[in-house]
Amino acid sequence: MTDTETAAGQNRGFGVDVGGSGVKGGIVDLDTGQLIGDRFKLLTPQPSTPEAVAKTVAEVVRHFDWTGPLGVTYPGVVVNGVVQTAANVDKGWIGTNAAEIIGGELGGQQVTVLNDADAAGLAEERYGAGRAESGVVVLLTFGTGIGSAVIHKGVLLPNTEFGHLEVGGKEAEHRAASSVKERKDWSYERWSEEVTKVLVAIENLIWPDLFIAGGGISRKADKWIPLLKNRTPVVAAELLNEAGIVGAAMAAAGSARR
Repeated sequence: MTDTETAAGQNRGFGVDVGGSGVKGGIVDLDTGQLIGDRFKLLTPQPSTPEAVAKTVAEVVRHFDWTGPLGVTYPGVVVNGVVQTAANVDKGWIGTNAAEIIGGELGGQQVTVLNDADAAGLAEERYGAGRAESGVVVLLTFGTGIGSAVIHKGVLLPNTEFGHLEVGGKEAEHRAASSVKERKDWSYERWSEEVTKVLVAIENLIWPDLFIAGGGISRKADKWIPLLKNRTPVVAAELLNEAGIVGAAMAAAGSARR
């Protein structure tokens, strides 16, 4: 496959989602936001150096014989393809041109790299929980930390770091990440109080029209979203583990068309 269009006329892209534990990818139908066939996953190499991860990404891409534009997520801040932070991967990523090193492993293939929460936000806004909202959508992923994405009418404001926003003298993710709930053995009622504080702080800054809650704990959204007391509607993410792959493919297809 040499571009985002197949012989059958289907609009396709390819995305790879790089996480602290796994590297997964697949072919995406860009008309529907659905994966075409199964995704393919490999363990994130340890240590997760740029060179090792780039080789793993290349292995995932070659599994599908994909040679067109490629989108790759990274769990940190990425500016013009260059990594600025490294929370759950090797610190050697900082200052690395991720697009160049991954593209080099694939013979110069065109690569677009973006933050993982940004990719998930793009996917949810177009195909998932935010598809009916025309205003400002904020996706928050609750996990080890809190990732964030802000989208307005399909346009991403990249590299927002709301997880590091100070809320009541403490970083938001130190207050309300799902890892905090687990570590402190809080009930959903107790944890939702902290999540509410974070949501109120964000909505007082930018007045979003919708929050989308992602991360693994969103699978149990019925246990805690109804307990939130902020003013902005909150809904659970719909694309779950495929959101990063879909958003990465979207970003790559958009870059290819510019």
